[in-house]
Amino acid sequence: MSATLPLSQPPRSIAVLKLSAIGDICHTLPVIRTLQRAWPQARFTWIIGRAEAALAGGISDIEFIVLDKRSGPGAPAAARRALSARRFDLLLHMQFAWRASMIARRIRAPVKLGYDRERALDLQWLFTTHRIEPASREHVMDGLFGFARRLGVHERDYRWDIPVPESAREHAARAIPDGSPTLIVSPCSSHAARNWRPQYYAQVADYAARRLGLRVLLCGGPSALEQRMGVEIAQLMREPCVNLIGTDTLIQLYATLARAQALLTPDSGPAHMATAVGVPVVGLYACTSAARSGPYFSREWCVDRFDAAARKFLGKSAAELPWRTKIERPGVMDLIRPEDAIERLTALLASRS
Repeated sequence: MSATLPLSQPPRSIAVLKLSAIGDICHTLPVIRTLQRAWPQARFTWIIGRAEAALAGGISDIEFIVLDKRSGPGAPAAARRALSARRFDLLLHMQFAWRASMIARRIRAPVKLGYDRERALDLQWLFTTHRIEPASREHVMDGLFGFARRLGVHERDYRWDIPVPESAREHAARAIPDGSPTLIVSPCSSHAARNWRPQYYAQVADYAARRLGLRVLLCGGPSALEQRMGVEIAQLMREPCVNLIGTDTLIQLYATLARAQALLTPDSGPAHMATAVGVPVVGLYACTSAARSGPYFSREWCVDRFDAAARKFLGKSAAELPWRTKIERPGVMDLIRPEDAIERLTALLASRS
């Protein structure tokens, strides 16, 4: 096979190296679906993190090699054992992290495609043979589609097709019965600085229940922070809500999101899970920019105060900052007010009606 890009013939076997996180997995899957449509005879092997495999690992037309990132330095060794006898035509090195590059160097492939030098953090470019074209100020998903473009595949396939077990569908139907329009509130990000105040969530949720006719469902993971947040929101609300935080699995949450009218959340994995099932998202962005990492098809419904945060905390406009800048400072999320989220949610529902 030629070592120039685009490839002279379709590859037969492709390794995808993208370990985390949930949002990035949701951004990556449409790129793989796009390449699957272009190369229907190719076999895809995805090296993925354990938590992320809980969402995507049931996909039958992709082989998964699951690594436990919590094993620390042992993860590259586990990958080496799993891949020692394998050879691929193409590696898509989609993660700029030193740990991922230690795995990439063990993967045997004549073409190892990674990010351009500007975006190849942690010296990722040392572990690739080819690089995608440079691009500035792209959404994360658009950046990942740069891999398809570099391979000569330009028509996108925005498709996820994550299989949902019947047990998860039943769980979702119990959480959101038919004929019960519901707002899901997933209040926590994996970065605590991105979380909004519980009283603000309560105000928006009360408005959604009282004025917009929506049931309110609280969803989230089992961490102590998330469970404490859920209890506080429920206690502060004047209208009833259902608190499921910490009671469902990732695939059950995915199935439940598919039945909702909308999701209210900060910059978090569930924002992109909702995108995958076609549910609009009112995203809360101040630490990060919705233009870069917001829910791909719901950026118009996001409350984006990143520019205000840049001016207040860094003394510059957002346009003057590097594209990957995060402003995870105490109080930054207070730049978003409950009435901001209420306005976006109301406009979203009006557009759907």
